[in-house]
Amino acid sequence: MAFRSAISLSFVCLVLIALAVGSNAGGIAIYWGQNGNEGTLSETCGTGNYEYVILSFLSSFGNGQTPMINLAGHCDPYSNGCTGLSSDIKSCQANGVKVMLSLGGASGSYSLASTADAKEVATYLWNNFLGGQSSSRPLGAAVLDGIDFDIEGGTDQHWNDLARFLSGYSKRGKKVHLTAAPQCPFPDAWVGNALNTGLFDFVWVQFYNNPPCQYNAGNIGNLEDSWKQWTSDITATKIFLGLPASPEAAGSGFIPVSDLTSKVLPAIKGSAKYGGVMLWSKYYDDQSGYSSAIKNSV
Repeated sequence: MAFRSAISLSFVCLVLIALAVGSNAGGIAIYWGQNGNEGTLSETCGTGNYEYVILSFLSSFGNGQTPMINLAGHCDPYSNGCTGLSSDIKSCQANGVKVMLSLGGASGSYSLASTADAKEVATYLWNNFLGGQSSSRPLGAAVLDGIDFDIEGGTDQHWNDLARFLSGYSKRGKKVHLTAAPQCPFPDAWVGNALNTGLFDFVWVQFYNNPPCQYNAGNIGNLEDSWKQWTSDITATKIFLGLPASPEAAGSGFIPVSDLTSKVLPAIKGSAKYGGVMLWSKYYDDQSGYSSAIKNSV
């Protein structure tokens, strides 16, 4: 009897360990929209590799500008050609993939001139991409899951206001997820104040094009120190490791699959805030097969 109890106890322990390991499994987020040769949105979600797809970018908005989406070769927003993406978005969501709209990008024209301007942009986003109503929804009737802040220029002013106004719309039914893609030097020069609101669900930190805090051939120290700072100082549901999907996707910071799975992920997955890996971008992932190679380790 005692022997059987010991076996049962061992089995329970193994189950609990498996559950604990599984509970810290992460997902992969991917940016889509800046290369017409990266496959359709529906195909992207159909791979089964991604839990989050971030449409990039709403590249012009704020300070009196007419908001304009730029999805490169995928569709022409000037002729309402992007409304056809509505069915793709719905099919992604039916597969359990959250679809976000990213604001900004490295080469957009955007800024917020005031709190009132931030409120106006939030209202526009709600009515044209989220749960509100407008006769001119650029992506059609589909309701996106949230808004991503990929702010890499303009000024650092009023992004916290925009986050608060967008978060306020969550009270109207479907939650508006807020995500952000800050650079790994802490605090981020552009959205540091916005992140301090504590309103962000997922923060995919760009650990590339930033030598002081990214992985350098065998040296994990700088990345690990930066990761610990992000996970301890930022109130967010989950923090993601943002990486280039291939060496060509960024100027620096690419991590070979073997190094990521054997050195980097084991060093950061112990954090309760670990959410997974973000990749730039679908086009480069297609070239390298990176997400497929790392999926079971994330």
